[in-house]
Amino acid sequence: MSPSHPLIFRPRPLALIGVVSVSSLMCSCSAIDRLSKLGEQPKLSSIDNPTAAPGYKPVQMPMPTPQPASYNPNSLWRNGSRAFFKDQRARQVGDLLTVTVNFTDRAAIANETQRSRKNTEDSGITDFIGSKTIRNPSVAILPGRLWQDDSTMSNDGKGSVNRQEALQTSIAAVVTQVLPNGNLVVEGKQEIRVNFEIRELIVAGIVRPEDIQSDNTIDSSKIAEARIAYGGRGQIMDVQQPRYGSQFFDVILPF
Repeated sequence: MSPSHPLIFRPRPLALIGVVSVSSLMCSCSAIDRLSKLGEQPKLSSIDNPTAAPGYKPVQMPMPTPQPASYNPNSLWRNGSRAFFKDQRARQVGDLLTVTVNFTDRAAIANETQRSRKNTEDSGITDFIGSKTIRNPSVAILPGRLWQDDSTMSNDGKGSVNRQEALQTSIAAVVTQVLPNGNLVVEGKQEIRVNFEIRELIVAGIVRPEDIQSDNTIDSSKIAEARIAYGGRGQIMDVQQPRYGSQFFDVILPF
């Protein structure tokens, strides 16, 4: 074979599709796990210690300078307490408190931009050093118009955003850590199975003991570094997700 005709491998479309499909099934453990559970209800997750999770990391936040504790003698009132006898609110690791998730988000934005420009340039020479007195070849050599330019530009852009989200629910969270300044790190997870679909609600963040109500509840708007996730998994969620092949080509295709 001559060097001018290099060997080019051109796989058949059907063979390429088969290789991609087989490799995606072999490399995806989740696909094999799903095939082994056809017709079964999704299992609920076991109740585990959040601090023992592989990705768990203790929260580190900037702390104020420690202040010496001051005690008031002959006083029945205790700082941070709403009762003379015992404070029922969460205050140490392992305590429970109820988080009221009240999330309402609405945004409406509309933008419109219009721009136009028109430019015309025309220049020429009617008589160049007595060119009219020269014979006819001068007309071809020295044209009457040396430059003529016309340009027109217009731009019309419009954009709009209309978003409205609402989530209202309650979840019990566990105190997983007490920071040096007294703030509490909380985390809660709730799973509800309805037929073949599991709904998950996860709430995590940092709360101040002062923001906890007397009934041991706190609003989600008072949680710092809040992480709230609401979703699901099961047959309905599986149908809504694109196939592995579609996700693969969405990543690699430039168009």
